[in-house]
Amino acid sequence: QVQLVESGGGLVQAGGSLRLSCAASGTVFSINTMGWYRQAPGKERDFVAGISSGGSTNYADSVKGRSAISRDKNTVVLQMNSLKPEDTGVYYCFAAVATTTKWGQGTQVTVSS
Repeated sequence: QVQLVESGGGLVQAGGSLRLSCAASGTVFSINTMGWYRQAPGKERDFVAGISSGGSTNYADSVKGRSAISRDKNTVVLQMNSLKPEDTGVYYCFAAVATTTKWGQGTQVTVSS
């Protein structure tokens, strides 16, 4: 089993920055891609960024150029800059494990205008 624990959410003004961190524990050797989704109020959960075990990265168009995802062993970090109110939502860490996806509990990010 893989467990994911997120940290780093909070309230920030538009134009500011946040750093989200997600630490995996358990059978971490089985993890392939890790990354982040977010869910705004009343909307579906959308992909934000991901990084493979080999270091390949992928970003949603909405955050490309403003965000950077990195990974150190079993911890993935999402640095978000130039935040906008539309970045507000609950950010969920995910880990792809074989044919399943594990999720963290989510961390709230609120960007005020």
